Amino acid sequence: MRVEVDYLGKVELQDNVYYGISTFRALSNFDVSNVVVNKKIVYELVNIKKQAAIINKKLGYLEKEKANAIIKACNKILKGEFDSSFVVNRYQGGAGTSTNMNVNEVIANVALTILNKSLGEYDIIHPINHVNLHQSTNDTFPTAIKVAAIKQIRLLAIEYANLQKVLQEKETEYGKVIKLGRTQFMDAVPILAGQMFGAYAETISRDRWRIYKVEERLRTINIGGTAIGTGINAPLKYTFMMTSLLQDSTNIGLSRAESLIDNTQNVDAFNEVSGLLKVATSTLIKISNDLRFLASGPNGGIGEIILKDNQVGSSIMPGKTNPVILEMVIQNAYKVIANDSLINNLVSSGHLELNAFIPAIGETLLESLELLTNTVNIFNKSCVKFIKVNVNRCTENLNKSHSLITPLISLIGYDKASEIVKTANDNNQTVKEVLLSKNLFTEEEINKLLDPINITRPGILKGEIR
Repeated sequence: MRVEVDYLGKVELQDNVYYGISTFRALSNFDVSNVVVNKKIVYELVNIKKQAAIINKKLGYLEKEKANAIIKACNKILKGEFDSSFVVNRYQGGAGTSTNMNVNEVIANVALTILNKSLGEYDIIHPINHVNLHQSTNDTFPTAIKVAAIKQIRLLAIEYANLQKVLQEKETEYGKVIKLGRTQFMDAVPILAGQMFGAYAETISRDRWRIYKVEERLRTINIGGTAIGTGINAPLKYTFMMTSLLQDSTNIGLSRAESLIDNTQNVDAFNEVSGLLKVATSTLIKISNDLRFLASGPNGGIGEIILKDNQVGSSIMPGKTNPVILEMVIQNAYKVIANDSLINNLVSSGHLELNAFIPAIGETLLESLELLTNTVNIFNKSCVKFIKVNVNRCTENLNKSHSLITPLISLIGYDKASEIVKTANDNNQTVKEVLLSKNLFTEEEINKLLDPINITRPGILKGEIR
């Protein structure tokens, strides 16, 4: 056992644990779940510590031997060698201090082993005096979250681009298949199946662009602002060098905030990102519900599209399959929407010079980003990619609908069209059958007038009534 001391007293730690007294206290203080801090945040914090050590060595604030040990320790951690040492619960108080100290302590102790020293010999390498030199939780922790979020945003944008591409391929594949359009769940004018997929591709394209662009809101960082953004205990040269090295090490165009004080106390950028994720999920919900409706039945419902059978759907009804991927998408989308509400409340709950709720804000945003990234990926590769249009059912439903009269209003007038629809309803006939029975058009003329290309594009049909 080894003994570590802080101003609250002493604790005994196992000889083989790489964290220290601050982490030990956090373990009992925040023992509310079995979920630890997102490793993506941890790794970005470790990278920040690494860059700080490089700069502090260059500027002469850290002895070369100590700095090199810290840098080597960070490299080991970034390879995943000490993942089990990051044990702080993600549901924590303290504005992220416990996570920051967990990282500081593990880096210090790994660095000590590199120097062939014992764990806890902090007079040689100290978690705060050396690893945390010129830093504060309040500038390193939000910076780590921003970098982690940007990297995940980029992955999400790629998944949206892939989904858009598949929908555009469906637009081309079914560009000549005509089907019944619907408004308020009721029969409307015809539309090409390709046009339906094209409209989906357009809205996904807008979401993709919003997601791609919103990373800019997170690129402004408060590194060097230390406790409240005034930059106390951080040399100005260090601050500018940190920004430059973080740009290089993350491959992200990070920039130092014009007002470090503002960037420290106000975290509205996280709210903005989450809000756009909510917009994107509303699109996914709408498309998923459309596809569920169009695939319903398949024999007793609409059945105009055919979904891939992903798994057996019932423990009692043989042969039944369900739109499980679409159901997953909808549920996950509502989770992101709920997360947005949480983030909004937490962002607005900051007080004065700091938002103490940044741990929950960061964890929740990353949860939404990761969940949405994985959801869009599976939605695309396990559902959208395999959608088939049931051409026969589309034709059947279209022919049974009286909406085919709508394109002919310019030729026969609204009142005459209404009369034809009533006759069709009363006699259980199709619109085409009524038109032929009244000798208004020949069959050849009707087929030409109601050609899919004519009735699914802008303009007014031209022809002559007999």
